[in-house]
Amino acid sequence: MTSTLLSLQGITKRYPGVVANQDVSLSVLSGQAHAVLGENGAGKSTLMKIIYGSVKPDEGQVYFNGQPVHIRNPQEARKLGISMVFQHFSLFDTLTVAENVWLGLDKSLRLSEVTERIVAKASEYGLDLEPERPVHTLSVGEMQRVEIIRALLTEPKLLILDEPTSVLTPQAVEKLFVVLHKLVSQGCSILYISHKLHEIRALCSACTVLRGGKVTGVCDPREETNASLSRLMIGAEPPALAPTPRTPGAVVLSVQSLSLPKQDPFGVDLRGIDLQVRSGEVVGLAGVSGNGQRELMWALSGEDTRAQAQSIVLQQQPTGQLGPQERRRLGLHFVPEERLGRGAVPSMSLAHNLLLTRHEALGRGGWIRIKDLADQAIGIIERFKVKASGPDAAARSLSGGNLQKFIVGREISASPRMLIVSQPTWGVDVGAAAQIRAEILALRDAGCAVLVVSEELDELFEISDRLHVMAKGRLSPSLPRAEATVALMGEWMSGLWPGNTQNTSEALHAQA
Repeated sequence: MTSTLLSLQGITKRYPGVVANQDVSLSVLSGQAHAVLGENGAGKSTLMKIIYGSVKPDEGQVYFNGQPVHIRNPQEARKLGISMVFQHFSLFDTLTVAENVWLGLDKSLRLSEVTERIVAKASEYGLDLEPERPVHTLSVGEMQRVEIIRALLTEPKLLILDEPTSVLTPQAVEKLFVVLHKLVSQGCSILYISHKLHEIRALCSACTVLRGGKVTGVCDPREETNASLSRLMIGAEPPALAPTPRTPGAVVLSVQSLSLPKQDPFGVDLRGIDLQVRSGEVVGLAGVSGNGQRELMWALSGEDTRAQAQSIVLQQQPTGQLGPQERRRLGLHFVPEERLGRGAVPSMSLAHNLLLTRHEALGRGGWIRIKDLADQAIGIIERFKVKASGPDAAARSLSGGNLQKFIVGREISASPRMLIVSQPTWGVDVGAAAQIRAEILALRDAGCAVLVVSEELDELFEISDRLHVMAKGRLSPSLPRAEATVALMGEWMSGLWPGNTQNTSEALHAQA
């Protein structure tokens, strides 16, 4: 008989105005991959933090290896053999990859030994990492790899993964799943949180469903369908998208021969980028994280103003050297991939976070019209079904998925002429993802030009009219959605598209 490694009995956690977990009981067997499924704000991440010692429960008991334990902090959790990969990363920006990993390991190890272990593990698992790089130079996808490698280096008995594949490419996900299956076969238990139902069905043999902080069901996901899991999670199946072909209008954004040297030693040079986005179309941008997407977003949003003025034209106006505010006046709105820090100020309320991209609530002399801001925030909360205590809730108090819904809603509800959105459904549940994608298509149908950067090919296939791929700072030719396949996109992610002689030779050399 397989023994029970982890058992939760009657776990309850309350916060002001909300009960995150209510009388939750859950058991994980040794050598079992166990999914925890629920919509945004269902209490999944809070429950995982209780197991990892980051949060103290108000009621209930945790048992590990049959013994009652009181895990007071993550250090005690790691001593027991529990490691966790957070949805929101717990990395120090000013330290290197190796130094961040070193913090969670035995201090008797030298930094050089940790560096060697990182290189070995990264190679074994197919997760490319450069140990000497400062974390602030990494993309979100690369930060995710750091978290995963750091957890695996502790040789855990129980590995908690909170949305671990949200910013990984399909190829990287396949490699990660090979590793996870191997860990399970070796006796490691996995607690797996994901909104990607096909991943849960492929990896896990048990599933606990949370809704509103309570356990509402337990099942074997291998015997379920995506539709039945959706019904368990949100009470219904998400509406199917039915995008209709459109004839795009005039060019809203034009990028011509955009080349920019990297701003930090670990960045990517942009080389000869040519891109057009027309009104009434969605252009998707695919690619492995860290291939220049971040640098291109900075150049398009106005965070980087080093480009030639004529290399970026918005609404027929040269904008390469204009800042974000001037570009917003021309109708450009932008959703960055980093929710906290760039997309929202963690300590500020949702209402005040509107001031990051909206200035209509400012009166004469710079006075803020508080009621206008609150009314706008309430409208976004209601329209996008954001679970929050109200417009005064701090951004950091929201779950990752609910904060994502608010930020995307903030920009969509501003009626942009040009919307650039990076990772639009990162970490949101299937119902919310369907709503966000439907809102993007409605914006397109209203005549907006939309550029979507995503590492989820299924998402890009669902909403894009045309597709590009980025590889090593270069942009592939445009490809109509009807001609795009996963296999072809995978080839292009290595730079193997027609006419790209430099990247093609590099990719073939690397394969050899």
